[in-house]
Amino acid sequence: MTPSSDAALGRVRWKRFAAVAAPAAIGAGALVFMTAQGSIASSFAVSGSSFKVSADSLSGQGFVQYGGIDAGKNGDKHPVQISGIRSAQIRNMCQSVKVGPFTLRLTAGTGADPVEARDLVLDVEQLNADAQFSNIEIGRDASTLDKGPSGSQGAAGMFGQQASRIELKNVRQVAWATTAGTFKLSDLSMKLGGECF
Repeated sequence: MTPSSDAALGRVRWKRFAAVAAPAAIGAGALVFMTAQGSIASSFAVSGSSFKVSADSLSGQGFVQYGGIDAGKNGDKHPVQISGIRSAQIRNMCQSVKVGPFTLRLTAGTGADPVEARDLVLDVEQLNADAQFSNIEIGRDASTLDKGPSGSQGAAGMFGQQASRIELKNVRQVAWATTAGTFKLSDLSMKLGGECF
């Protein structure tokens, strides 16, 4: 080896190291900050399994979104996007969860009447959909969000967004928790089957 290659192996390029390490440190710090500020998404310990939800469409009034963390009883933490909707109608909804070697599959809103929910809060790990928002505000301080369900606000200084109305089509979602003030499931069917997607 040449002296220059020995030097390259033995030295740390601090500027490059900082450029790589800083975003990770900021992200970890944000998670700790959200936890310290009470921005734990779900009000209960989540199970060790996420679940899938699909729907042909979701129409909602009063939408907010901000970041949070779901925590399991074993201490595992799951970063999520918390989506709150004051009132929602969901058509052709499917929910599936793996239970050991089996998959429990729930369907509702498959007929003339949609699923109806009030004060719906979704702790989402991944979402794919065609989305349309009305009167959207992006980058609003999460602690000042006021269009969603009561209490659906994040920590001060955190990124948030809200809209007076949301329309989602071809919804494919992976979530850790869902809560609602009321959840009316028309045409409910629950049985063992395949995953929703």
